[in-house]
Amino acid sequence: MREGLTLDAVTRRFGDRLALDGVSFEVRPGRVTGFVGANGAGKTTTMRIIMGVLAADSGHVRFGARPVDLPLRRQFGYMPEERGLYPKMKVVDQLVYLGRIHGLDAATARTRAEALLDALGLAERRTDVLGTLSLGNQQRVQVAAALLHDPVLLVLDEPFSGLDPLAVDLMAERLRERADAGVPVLFSSHQLELVERLCDDVVIISAGTVAAAGDARALRRARAGRRLRVVVTPSQRDKSRGSADGSSPLLLETLEAEFARASGVTAVGVDGDAFTVDLDEGADAQVVLATALRHGDVEEFGAIVPTLADIFREVVR
Repeated sequence: MREGLTLDAVTRRFGDRLALDGVSFEVRPGRVTGFVGANGAGKTTTMRIIMGVLAADSGHVRFGARPVDLPLRRQFGYMPEERGLYPKMKVVDQLVYLGRIHGLDAATARTRAEALLDALGLAERRTDVLGTLSLGNQQRVQVAAALLHDPVLLVLDEPFSGLDPLAVDLMAERLRERADAGVPVLFSSHQLELVERLCDDVVIISAGTVAAAGDARALRRARAGRRLRVVVTPSQRDKSRGSADGSSPLLLETLEAEFARASGVTAVGVDGDAFTVDLDEGADAQVVLATALRHGDVEEFGAIVPTLADIFREVVR
C-alpha cells in the first residue's frame, strides 16, 4: 500500500520574518495536489523543507509513519525552483548520470531516460546539448530527471511555468500516470485554472499559513454559498407568444418582478433566459423554484459553484 506525505505544524523564520506559521496538510497517495499562493506566501520554503534543503524551526514532516530523513528523501522526485541541470551535457547523458546517482545501473538508467524523453516529446533532442534547448524543453528534461528513479513522492515547484499548451498536456499526462500508480504528487503553480483542471486536492497558503486545504471539488461545493442560477423558458403553450428564439420578454419581466418581491431573495442579474439570485440566510431556495415553475419550464436550477480562482481571492483577501 502506498504512503502519503504529512506536514504537521511546520514553522520557519528568517530572522524576524515568520515565513511559515504552523503549516499542516497532507499529500495523499494516488492524488495530485495543487499548492497555490501569492508570491512570497511560503510555497517554495515549504517544498525546500520537505526535501531537506531547509530545516524547519519546529513541526514535523512524515512519509507514512516515518519521519522524513535523507535516505527517504533520496527516493523522492524533486523539481526545484532553480532548475540546476548541467547546460553543457547532452540530454540523455545527463539523465543517465542522474539515474546512476540514484542507484540505477547504467542500462536501466538509459532505458528509463529514453522512455521518458519519448513520453515528453523529446526523443529527437536526446543527443542535443541541454543548453541549446528552449527553456520549455529544458523544463521537460528537468521533469524527466525527477521521474527517472521511479520516486515514491513527487515534489515539483512550478513545473508548468512557461510551457506551451501541448507541453502542459504532455507533462500533465505524466503526472497523472504517476498518481494513478499510487504516487502522491505535489506541485505548485500560479495557474489556477490549470490547478483546478488537473488536481484532486488543493492547498492554498497565504502569508505562511494554510488558508484552505482538501478535496478540490469538496472545497468548491462547500463555498458555493447562497447564489443560485435559474434558467426558465416559456412553457409550450406560451411559446407561440414569444420571440423567434423561444424567449419571452414578458416572462423575463414577470420573473424579475416576482423575485424582487420574494422575501430574502435578491435578483442579481439576467443573462438571456438565465437568472442569478442571491438568498439571504434563512431564505428558502424552494420559494425561488416554485416561483419559476409557476411561470415556465425550469431547465436549470442550482447553486453557483465558485472556481478555484474565486476561492483563492476570498481566502487570501
